[in-house]
Amino acid sequence: MSQDERGAHLVLLLALSGLLFFLGLGNLGLTDRDEGSNAEAAREMVETGDWVSPTLNYQPRFAKPVFIYWLTGGAYALFGVSEFTARLPSALFGVALIALQYLFLSRFRGPTVGLLGALMLLLNLEIVAIGRMALTDSVLIFFTTLALYGFWLGFHGSTALALSPVEGLTTGGSTGPALSPVEGLTTGGKDRERHWMWLFYIGMALGTLTKGPVGVAIPLLAVVPYLTLTRRWPQFWRTGFPLAGLLILLLLAVPWYAAMVAIHGSQYTASAQADTVGRFLSTIGGHGGTLFFYVPVLLWGFFPWSGFLAIGLYQTIKGYRQWAIGNRQDNPTYSPSPIAHRPPAPQELELFAALWVAAVFLFFSLSATRLPHYIAPLFPAAAILAASYWHRSLSDPATPGRRAAIHVTMGLGYLLGIALAATPPLYDKFIDVIVKEFPVAIQVTPGFGLVAAGLTLVIGCGMVGYFGLSEERRAGAFWAAGATIAIVMLLAIQVILPRFNTYFVAPPHELAYAAGVNLGPNDRLILYGPARPSLIFYAKRKAIVIRPGEEEHMRPHLSGPGRTMIVLPTRMKPKLPAETASFVTLLERYGYSLLASEPMVKLPANLPPPPVYDPQKDPHARYKQ
Repeated sequence: MSQDERGAHLVLLLALSGLLFFLGLGNLGLTDRDEGSNAEAAREMVETGDWVSPTLNYQPRFAKPVFIYWLTGGAYALFGVSEFTARLPSALFGVALIALQYLFLSRFRGPTVGLLGALMLLLNLEIVAIGRMALTDSVLIFFTTLALYGFWLGFHGSTALALSPVEGLTTGGSTGPALSPVEGLTTGGKDRERHWMWLFYIGMALGTLTKGPVGVAIPLLAVVPYLTLTRRWPQFWRTGFPLAGLLILLLLAVPWYAAMVAIHGSQYTASAQADTVGRFLSTIGGHGGTLFFYVPVLLWGFFPWSGFLAIGLYQTIKGYRQWAIGNRQDNPTYSPSPIAHRPPAPQELELFAALWVAAVFLFFSLSATRLPHYIAPLFPAAAILAASYWHRSLSDPATPGRRAAIHVTMGLGYLLGIALAATPPLYDKFIDVIVKEFPVAIQVTPGFGLVAAGLTLVIGCGMVGYFGLSEERRAGAFWAAGATIAIVMLLAIQVILPRFNTYFVAPPHELAYAAGVNLGPNDRLILYGPARPSLIFYAKRKAIVIRPGEEEHMRPHLSGPGRTMIVLPTRMKPKLPAETASFVTLLERYGYSLLASEPMVKLPANLPPPPVYDPQKDPHARYKQ
């Protein structure tokens, strides 16, 4: 691979990822609950100067470790507090993830597979969504991927050197020349290559500071099955710096946790346990679901590459089994230990990726608390499998499953496209449910953006079939799929989300902001209704949060000295305590109201009356004297 080719690929990837992650990044108001909570906790960290103990509404916040608040707080300090800076760390780490994917994969599988794998990791719905939100996940995915790629680089050394064709089975079980490492391949890594292994431990440490023990769990979910299946544990103990690496991990990750225990004691440990082990064993925040919850999440979250992933995963596992069976039958000196008969390095990388995908998917499927973005750390491995399979299917006409992969992609695209195009009737059918979360829903329509996105998907998937089901045009299917999903995401960024923001997200934010700039230090702001931590971010002050059904808790705050303001959904006014009957409605915005105990502008009692304007008098007379 020439440096010019590598540079051109990187420029393309950085430009496209920059567009998708940064375009209109600050145009959408902060969503609840995680975005609002993370953004406000970082703002309070900057305001109070306490960079150790995160707070939310000026109360200790133990739900997430500190690293994301450090990143976001640093962005605030440099560029000011805004939606853009709240999401800036996620977008930057999203771009870095795409560059990391390309640099790693192009080294081991060549520039073409590297470009395909990086584009597949970028051009899917879930990764772009995560990279545009003030969440911990974009940063977590980068660090867990860095850890696993560091492990592979340090463990296998210079496997990126020359590869030559030998007789045998290719990955996936199809006949033909297989790639075999030749001179320069190492299985333990040269001394200078072994030092990449430090990234394994550093990535896990920073992942732990970003989202807790899952930062260690995700890399181990891939590495432990891999070392066990390939019988490489002795090699790891010799070359993987296990004790020194563990020390590095502890030195980086433990000090902050130790400081939190020293400051907050059992209050912190109990909360941390509930948010880690408790989240796995029991449903938190109503985020449950069945064991199959992540099946549609993966199929549509990784769309349009889901078909390539499914076939690639199956062919990788099948190919590894066939390789092992073939060696056992053909080689009289066969040993049941795979350490004596290992697959070629390119095949083993796909095996590693397959174990990574399967283990992370199974782990989060077994967790009681389930959210769509939880499985996103497996997406880099999914892109390796999908890109490797697609590249192989182009170079080897005998590769099985090519048409099935195209049909799966088309089927998923048609289903999603038809669902989006049918948004208007579905919206009307479920309006009673929607209006409970978004009061203005009954007064506005979804707009044409969703319908346009649906039609784009239907037409684009037709193009995927036109190219992909033809032997001569098959290579065009990738570009048709990539262009389709890119157009859909741009429609979402430029058309769908701005409309959604205007009517559904921004209205309560505007009222909270108005309250914040008009209340004095001794006044009170009450947020009444479903939990919306983002309102505290926009008010930039401590708030009294009252949930539906807790109206009695509001009474003590209504009669104190100073002024009181209440932000609430308009439909909930009848549930307010009787003491609010005299409150004035200052503003109303698309189903939300701002009430106040007294008018926003209060005139002094002894203010003289304004002069009476006489149109017959020369208004400039006083300047002519």
